[in-house]
Amino acid sequence: MAVLKEKYLKEIAPRLMKERKYKNIMQVPRLLKLVINRGVGEARDNSKAIDVSAAELTAIVGQKPLITNSKKAISAFKLRGNIPIGLKVTLRGDRMYEFVSKLVNLCLPKIRDFKGINPKSFDGQGNYTMGIKEQLIFPEVDYERVDMVRGMDITFVTSAEKDEDARLLLELLGLPFRKEGA
Repeated sequence: MAVLKEKYLKEIAPRLMKERKYKNIMQVPRLLKLVINRGVGEARDNSKAIDVSAAELTAIVGQKPLITNSKKAISAFKLRGNIPIGLKVTLRGDRMYEFVSKLVNLCLPKIRDFKGINPKSFDGQGNYTMGIKEQLIFPEVDYERVDMVRGMDITFVTSAEKDEDARLLLELLGLPFRKEGA
């Protein structure tokens, strides 16, 4: 079992229950899933880009990504309908907790001039999305084999009904939010 999952069960959930005065343990917010999304816009010109990016994402998260296709043609972007242009992975359970632990302890500290993640990226329903500009912060990525720097979006889907509850949960899980005014 993931170390972070054990920490949630033994420390975080009881603390949240006490601080937020929940009457039932099932009311305590928990992390449901992580959705990692990567747009590969150059795939419309280079069909190998999606395969390279998929292999890289598989190495990073430990799970094969789903290839997403364009829904309609947009001539301004030189995009035809139904061609592969992105990747997404949904992590749940132990893999999710292991990824969060790796992100917090190994990857985020590698970002140059890192002052914390944006505390304003909540959606109003307890979910949080953050963007990463380059994949080189992950230890699985070999710098020599990178053909192009690509980022990704990571969405933390929680069972919290309010953003304040979700933020407290994510802070207790170790996510370093930027201090207001910094």
